[in-house]
Amino acid sequence: MDENDPWLAPDKLYHLLFCFSLTLLFSALAARTPYPYLRRHSIRVGSVFSLLAGAAKEFADELGFFRSAGASAKDAVANFLGVLIASLLLYLVNYLGRSDNEAGRIKEVSLV
Repeated sequence: MDENDPWLAPDKLYHLLFCFSLTLLFSALAARTPYPYLRRHSIRVGSVFSLLAGAAKEFADELGFFRSAGASAKDAVANFLGVLIASLLLYLVNYLGRSDNEAGRIKEVSLV
């Protein structure tokens, strides 16, 4: 099976990019929702939905909906790596984009 499903195949790159892109998309959508909980956890929400989409694609591959050799653990690893890279990038951007007030300092409260 290894010779039919190599680690360095274009298919693995497509899986990685697919889940990377979905993580960014779903995180952006969650960050713009009116619900504070979803906004606060937008990266986690985006990651979970992206992983679910990747798992659904693998399930569909196994059922024969796509021209594929079936579900692959290597495809699942590529999906996970795409989500991991996107999540780390989003956390880094959020961390670097924070001002001093958001980084843990106490904000001033106006009583007026």
